[in-house]
Amino acid sequence: MRRRFEEQRVQIIGWGWFCVWVVVGSAVALSVVSLGPPFLVGIVAVATFVALRRPAIWRSAFGLLTGVGTLLLYVAWVHRDGPGTTCWRTATAAGCDQHLNPWPWLALGIAFFIAGIVGQVRSR
Repeated sequence: MRRRFEEQRVQIIGWGWFCVWVVVGSAVALSVVSLGPPFLVGIVAVATFVALRRPAIWRSAFGLLTGVGTLLLYVAWVHRDGPGTTCWRTATAAGCDQHLNPWPWLALGIAFFIAGIVGQVRSR
């Protein structure tokens, strides 16, 4: 009973670190896309420093892939009306927006997202 409880505890902690790596992966992807806002670079630097000091945390680093995937899925969602120009009109305003093709973003986002989760499951 004690051993099973310890295994569950380690697994829960592993998934917790996976979630931390998801946030770090999203921050890395956002800083690459937006040319590195200083606060995101700081988050990535602190997370990497903490992870380097505790090698057990690296087992959950597949969260980086899932984090990148979440940002790619968000970009696909924002451009879901694309590709091309989409015009809109409300009672008080009107305008047009340019949208990218969302399909490459969606395909890459799904691939990264699933690869991170599969890697995490297999590492356990």
